[in-house]
Amino acid sequence: MKYKLIFAILCMASGFFARAKPPLQNFDRGAFYAVMASGKMEEINNELLMVRATDFNDKEAYEGALLMRKAGLLKKPEEKLKAFKSGRIKLETALLDNNDNGEYRFLRLTIQEHAPRIVKYYKEQDKDREYIKQVFKNLSPVVQKAILDYSKTSKLLHAEDF
Repeated sequence: MKYKLIFAILCMASGFFARAKPPLQNFDRGAFYAVMASGKMEEINNELLMVRATDFNDKEAYEGALLMRKAGLLKKPEEKLKAFKSGRIKLETALLDNNDNGEYRFLRLTIQEHAPRIVKYYKEQDKDREYIKQVFKNLSPVVQKAILDYSKTSKLLHAEDF
């Protein structure tokens, strides 16, 4: 009887801790940007799972960018459009809440630059590019590195801009 009670208590406690969300320090921005650059479906899916399981303020923006990146890798047009729209809503909602966030603007610019014209997601490119250039020095070193790495292949951002 005593062992059954201890076992029951341990099971309940482990169930409680299993539901707890991992802390913010589990999110690695550098790894996120590496996944965005890689364009590999499995890595994007894994990063999406990690972002969804973590509770932090920037979650919607990162999840939105990943969904839109993933949309470009999907095969069926209806799946592509559904993923892109879902990601767009998340990223744009994050931008509505914090339009002065240079990192969000960078995420949007990277998607806008590569999005097909048919989705009409390109209208803020010039504004985002100029804003990123203005706030570059105030961004975290990880984001600055991501921007500089991205600028090597971008038609909109160039390393000499920074």
